[in-house]
Amino acid sequence: MNNPTHELIEAQVGKLLLEKNLKLAVAESCTGGLIGHRITNIAGSSEYYLGSITAYAYEVKQRLLGVKAETLAQHGAVSRETVIEMAQGIRNCLSADFPVSNTIGLSVSGIAGPGGGIPGKPVGLVWIGLSTPDGDHAWKLLWKGDRIQNKENSAEAALEFLLGYLTANLPPDTPYKEI
Repeated sequence: MNNPTHELIEAQVGKLLLEKNLKLAVAESCTGGLIGHRITNIAGSSEYYLGSITAYAYEVKQRLLGVKAETLAQHGAVSRETVIEMAQGIRNCLSADFPVSNTIGLSVSGIAGPGGGIPGKPVGLVWIGLSTPDGDHAWKLLWKGDRIQNKENSAEAALEFLLGYLTANLPPDTPYKEI
C-alpha cells in the first residue's frame, strides 16, 4: 500500500474512521505506544480514538486484554493467535459506551531487538492484528532494521493495514507458520 496523496497515513485513517462512524482502540507491545502517539498527533483524534494499552508484559496482555494464558504458553507473545486476542481484547476493553460493533481493535507484538530473538522467532519478527465488525485478521512481518527502525516500520505497517481495511483494500491474512 502506498500513499499517493502524501497526506499522513494517520490523518487518512482519522478521516475514514469519522466518515464510517467507527472508533479505534490500540493494543501495543513492541511499538511501546508509537501508534497511539502518531494517531494523537492529529488534531481532532479524540473524535475517533478511544485510547490504547501498551501491554509489554504477559501479565498485562492477560489481565487487561484477556489474552489466554494457554495462548501465550502455546504460541508466545509474538504470534498470530496472541495479536488476534489482543485486538479483540482492546476492542472490548475500550469500547465503553460506544458499541463494540463500531469499534476496531488494532494490535502489534514483536521482537524489536537487538536481543530477544529465539529459533523460529528472530529479531525483527512482528505480528499485527486487527479485530473489526467484519472479522479478525493478522499479518506477519520481518524487519531487518535496528530497534528504532523496527518499531517505526511496525507502527507504519499497522496503520497501513488499518487504512487497507477502511478502504476495502485489505491484503490477505498471513497464515500462521514459523520462519
